[in-house]
Amino acid sequence: MTSPESAHPGLSHSGRVRFATFNVLHGRPMVDGRPVSVPAAGGPEAPLVRAVASLDADVLALQELDRLQERSGGVDQAAVAAAGSGARHWRYASAFHGTAKAGGGWIPEPSEPGLRVYSPGEADAIGGVPSHGIALLSRLPVQLWRARRLAPAPLPMPLRTPGRRGLTVARDQPRAALAAVLEGPRGPFTVVALHLSFVPGWNIRQLLTVRAWIADLPRPQVVLGDFNLTGVLPRAVLDAPGPTGRRTGLRRSRQGNTPPLPRGWRDLARTPTYPAHRPLVQFDHVLATGIEAPTASAAHTPRTAISDHRPLVVDLSL
Repeated sequence: MTSPESAHPGLSHSGRVRFATFNVLHGRPMVDGRPVSVPAAGGPEAPLVRAVASLDADVLALQELDRLQERSGGVDQAAVAAAGSGARHWRYASAFHGTAKAGGGWIPEPSEPGLRVYSPGEADAIGGVPSHGIALLSRLPVQLWRARRLAPAPLPMPLRTPGRRGLTVARDQPRAALAAVLEGPRGPFTVVALHLSFVPGWNIRQLLTVRAWIADLPRPQVVLGDFNLTGVLPRAVLDAPGPTGRRTGLRRSRQGNTPPLPRGWRDLARTPTYPAHRPLVQFDHVLATGIEAPTASAAHTPRTAISDHRPLVVDLSL
């Protein structure tokens, strides 16, 4: 039988797995703080592929991905990112379906009103409805996939937008979370990729929803993505006591018991990730529960040629 380490050359014999999260801003480069069109040379997917390949991640969470959008060359960005990073196992979750307008905003597609998950078998499909969402890519085999839609905040709020001066009143969009149970070097573990709302308070509510949603999945658990929360807030939220009774949203086991909420979360990297040209705040996080403190190392935020975020990369023994 082939071991996970020999089947996946990116993994070391010490059992270390490289995790990365990256808000890719639909693969667009930044010039003087503004997103610009993707260069035609090498194809519209080239800057994105080079950026994700440079991370050499075994498990990669990507946010702000396009699928079949004109602004990104009509590319299925999850599929090309997976090919470029050597990840055979992946899913793309459409937070919403619609077409991006040139001046900003979206034209929604009513025929696809909710969450849809795309797999590698659909990467070569011709046609389809343009969408925007997140992806979870893995070089490790996957035992189980799970996806969830997160509703948008009901009220708009002022927001700084790349390439625009001052504040722009923006409406929130639906969000998505993807969970996978992976076959690690030392046994199964759970990874969750997400992109939370920019609306304060609403993103905390979404994170608590995700925590309850994954309570029945194997530990260790690693949650990574663009949280739109800074500092120690994500860890504090994940470690907060949960409500009791029917309002927890937890699935009951066959014995009728509600699984306990995962606790003991650790922040695996405390370093700014935004804005990319001079990081000042950390919106992008990697947190884990069910691990020992010394198991994480080599956290870094390398520069790439795309996005207003820097990727966050962490090596972890699992």
